[in-house]
Amino acid sequence: MYFTNKIVWITGASSGIGKSLALELSQKNVKLIISARNNEALIEVKNACKHPENIKILTLDLEDYTNLSIKVEKALQLFGTIDILINNGGVSQRSFAIDTLISVDKRIMDINYLGTVALSKAILPHFIKNNKGHFVVTTSIVGKIGTPLRSSYAASKHALHGFFDSLRAEVYKHNINVTLICPGFVQTDISLNALIGNGTAQNSMDEATKNGIPATKFAHLFLKAVAKQQEEVYIAGFKEKLGVYAKRFYPKLVSLLIRKMAVT
Repeated sequence: MYFTNKIVWITGASSGIGKSLALELSQKNVKLIISARNNEALIEVKNACKHPENIKILTLDLEDYTNLSIKVEKALQLFGTIDILINNGGVSQRSFAIDTLISVDKRIMDINYLGTVALSKAILPHFIKNNKGHFVVTTSIVGKIGTPLRSSYAASKHALHGFFDSLRAEVYKHNINVTLICPGFVQTDISLNALIGNGTAQNSMDEATKNGIPATKFAHLFLKAVAKQQEEVYIAGFKEKLGVYAKRFYPKLVSLLIRKMAVT
């Protein structure tokens, strides 16, 4: 019932987790705004939803973070208000730090961190004016534990935790919720689109990603956590979740295990 009559804006909605979230939410009594860079893919997602008449498309590029306030203005015009912003857009990484150009490090931070923060800050005055709102952020298990080949990706996700934990404390008095969702391996194209050291896409599927949680199941658990207005949730395999908790009490052991883990 939490989503009934809500207006939800999803970024990164053209594929993967974002697409699955749109498909599931479209079965509820909600109105959706779906965003990503690829307009044609967004049209396909809209047409695949149960109630496409309740869905609006708004293309945006998180890397163009200085112009996202304009996108917020356009989004607010579509249905008159927004209740929930699901910050799901982003890009991953598959390269050692020593092999990664600094321009690639910057691009990952621009998209994953600054793009998400800029969009959220642009819509924040609207939430404060309404005295309600809900920020939902797709981070990652590596936002809690850094692993090989993901140095800047992990950094961008750690940064999101720092920003939104602080924001949660600041906006609580305005009845604004913040939910951080930390996925483990999910069956999406994230590894195909992940950036390698020179900035090009990896264009291959990781075995761990291929064997991860199905995106539809993940979306169901994701929305269940949002409906409960939970602050931080780990949706991952047993070993991934165990690693998060173990790091709190046995950090050296976890570091040793990460060094020995398969680089995938």
